[in-house]
Amino acid sequence: MTDGSGNDVPTGTDTGVVSDGSDDREFEPNPERVEFLREIADDVRGDSSERKQLANVLYRTSDLYDEDGDTSPAEIVRTVKYILEVNERGGFEQNDTVAL
Repeated sequence: MTDGSGNDVPTGTDTGVVSDGSDDREFEPNPERVEFLREIADDVRGDSSERKQLANVLYRTSDLYDEDGDTSPAEIVRTVKYILEVNERGGFEQNDTVAL
């Protein structure tokens, strides 16, 4: 498999991604990867909104490998886009609904 630049990208269980050759990938549960990503998220988290946002993205990404997690890369991207849009507007307004 190659990325958009033509570089080889590893696939299989070494990356935590199981691929059958289609675009629909499932992520195998990997408690070590969950712990690693969440530790990084805890280290990154700070007082600034940017640090909190980045920590939240890392934590949400760890859900891909969490046995109890129920998310997909597409859902994570939608969530990140939503967070950035709300941040650009200056925060939530009273009539905003959370569509995550």
